[in-house]
Amino acid sequence: MAKESSTLFRVHFSTLSNIVAGLPFFATLFCVTWSVVFNFKESTATHCRVPNYLPSISAAIGGYVPQRNVWRISIALHAFPRFLIALAYFQYHMKFLVEKKRQFYTALAALCTLLHMVENFALVVLTYISSLDNREIHENMFVLFMVTSEVYMLLTCLLYRWGHTREGQVMTPKETQSYHYKIGMFISNFSLFMMAVYMYFRHNWYCEKGVYTGFAACEYLVVFSNIAYHYTARLDFHDQYLSLSSESYRTSKTA
Repeated sequence: MAKESSTLFRVHFSTLSNIVAGLPFFATLFCVTWSVVFNFKESTATHCRVPNYLPSISAAIGGYVPQRNVWRISIALHAFPRFLIALAYFQYHMKFLVEKKRQFYTALAALCTLLHMVENFALVVLTYISSLDNREIHENMFVLFMVTSEVYMLLTCLLYRWGHTREGQVMTPKETQSYHYKIGMFISNFSLFMMAVYMYFRHNWYCEKGVYTGFAACEYLVVFSNIAYHYTARLDFHDQYLSLSSESYRTSKTA
């Protein structure tokens, strides 16, 4: 009896990374642009009633049609591949033979995988349960998304350096590029998020002209820097394919 395998589906990781990053990137640009062009007055209105020139992310993606539908479809399409990439990253980290504190290294890799999955899950939930549907769940999922996102990015940077520089090893140019991109996007994302939080509360406290516009702009950059961070998978898996195969058994007859 011989075992045979056939490939049902095969895609290069570079292509997969382009799709996974491109969907939310396109959806964000579309929703913001459409809201500014066709729903400007209502999407930029705030309780302060001061001039504001940009809609917040939540207003742009969840308040109006077709923006809401475009965002939900894009997030739904990109979610499943994100879970696969999270699992692929665990295998990626585990291929490095870290001798010292191996158990801690493994636990950290598992934690990063869990954080990656929870971040993705929270994004899906807050996408499909808007603040108008259930404000408490939406806000809790947003907090969960941001916390897991920031912790994941930080721990992955540490894990990446640990695995690639073990026992005096030196990173390849592509690995160095990926690591530096990760560090840069994490610092940018965290700094922009802190700036967004500051502007949000400043707007609510003082109702100053243009502050909410700055908050919205920081929100967009937080989204784009998050996407850019995850897009480094294109560098880490540049020579890899994601494939789905089936196996069957064939009985051979002998005369």
